[in-house]
This record gives sequence, C-alpha cells and structure tokens, in this order.
Amino acid sequence: MGALIAAGIGFSAYHTFGDGTLLKGLHLGKSSPKQEESPLAPPQPENSSPSDASSLPEEGTRQHPYGRPVKGPLKWEEDPRFQELCTKHRATIRMGAFQTTLPDPLPGEEYNVALAADMLAGTVIEPNQIFSMNKTIGPYTTQRGFQEGPTYIGAKVVKTVGGGVCKVATTLYNTTVLSNLKIIERHPHMMQVPYVPPGQDAAVFYGVQDFKIKNDTDSPVVIWADTEDNTLYMGFYGSVNPPNVTWHHEILNRQQAPTVYRTNSTLNKGEEKVLVPGLEGLSVKSWLTIEYSDSKKVTKDLGMDYYQPMPRVVERMS
Repeated sequence: MGALIAAGIGFSAYHTFGDGTLLKGLHLGKSSPKQEESPLAPPQPENSSPSDASSLPEEGTRQHPYGRPVKGPLKWEEDPRFQELCTKHRATIRMGAFQTTLPDPLPGEEYNVALAADMLAGTVIEPNQIFSMNKTIGPYTTQRGFQEGPTYIGAKVVKTVGGGVCKVATTLYNTTVLSNLKIIERHPHMMQVPYVPPGQDAAVFYGVQDFKIKNDTDSPVVIWADTEDNTLYMGFYGSVNPPNVTWHHEILNRQQAPTVYRTNSTLNKGEEKVLVPGLEGLSVKSWLTIEYSDSKKVTKDLGMDYYQPMPRVVERMS
C-alpha cells in the first residue's frame, strides 16, 4: 500500500557507499566474486524549459536529513539469533544498510512500519531467487495485524489499512542499491515523500505494485530490519564485498503546486490557515556511479521519475 505522509522537504542527493562490514562473533569466510554490470554511458542531460535553466545535476555531496546509509554497528548484530542465522548461511559481510526516519508519523503509520519490519527480519534470499515484498509481508490487512495509516491516492492523502509500508519498500530499495543487487520491479510514488530524495523512493500496493529484487550472487542474502522510535533500520548480509555506490539526480522540470481554498467561518477577515503546505511536481533523472575494488567504474542509468504536485490547502473566510 502506497502509504506516506504529506510533509515535504527540499531536494538533496548524497553519496552512498558500499559497506563491507564484517560481523563480529561470526566465522568470517572469504567473499565470493560477483558478476559486474556492463559499463554504461553516462546519461546525457535532456533539454529543460527556460524556467528550469537553473536546475543543475545534484551530486551526492549532502546528507539527507531523514534517509541515509548506516555506517556504524546495528543493535541486532550482537543478537545470538541473528548471528546464528548469518553463520548458517555464510552471510558474514554486511553488504549494505540504510535508515529512514518519519519526521512526523501519523497514527497507525509508525505501527505498520514496525510490524512490517518484524515480518521482514530473518528473510533469506537464496542465489537466483527473486524476493517480493508483497509476497513476504502482504497482504496488508487487518487480519495480518495492520492498522489504518496514510496513503497516497492520486494527489490526495487518505487513510487505508496498511498505510506506511511504502517506507519499508523505500528502505528496501536503498539497501538493495547499496548492496548492488539486481532490481526486478520498483515503482515511484505519485508525489514526493519526505524521507528520501526524489528518485530514491519505492511504492507498493498489494496486487498492483510490488518491489522485487533478485539475489544475483552465489550465496544466500539475509535481510534484517528493526525500528527504534520513528526510524527504520535495515541491513543486507551475504558473502560479497559491495562496491562503492554514488547516487546522482538531476531535476529536469518543476511544476508549481496549485492552491485550493476552503471556507472557514471561524477565521477573521484576511486571516488564512494552511492545512497542507503542498509539494511541487518534479521530473527527476537518476543514475548511479559504481566503483569496484579494482578501481573500475561503471554508470548505471535508473531512468526518469515523475512526481505530481500536491495541492496546497488553505482555509479562509468566504
């Protein structure tokens, strides 16, 4: 379920690097080689409208305030149950880890994210196996314990059962990129989300949109996830040392958010109350620079994402 909150943040890209952390207390075997992508030509900037002439490629030089790679240890890495699982599957290297924070979680949203993280933790993807978030965690129903949370439907935010789980899909997407695994299916949201830059989000809707990845390494990959307050942490573990990965984004077009006025007779003349701040629409091109241990660099084009503007809702006297 494409579940999100309505607040927005300014666009910011950042560097994300391969992890390669060896887990303490585990038998550390050698990393197996991974087939590298074929070199791709860097995507060429497209022509944008004169109003967008000031939009330049955003390089990964700033850290996002709510979504970023995890560099230090994660609390579950000392858990004997986690260590036993990783030892069993020879998953002794942290391939990538990512965290996302909901700045202002709405009722049910934080609960659904925590529930989905519990369902996800301990998932093992065998070599050549395709992982599906919907099959692993869904359906997002009350029978499975999910509550109502915020969801994007078109250019509106409404409540649906399971609202919030797109934060899990987004964190999966970014952890997958860090781990340099193959992405089979990913969908952006209809509008921007506050917890990662445009181009780095992923939306799911059971039976319609899924997030799928393939384990294209020669050994199992273990997924673990957990929440602390309103932050979701996630890590992938295997036997492959990941390369360094750098995100790149370029905004090619911006669309101003329209303003919708509603009548509120309790307000004074000339007084206005902003209910929803609104979000601008964007067209974003994204690509990755991948640098391997032998200094070989390749560029991976991730294509274009389009985000509709979210209307700004303002109350005033009639």
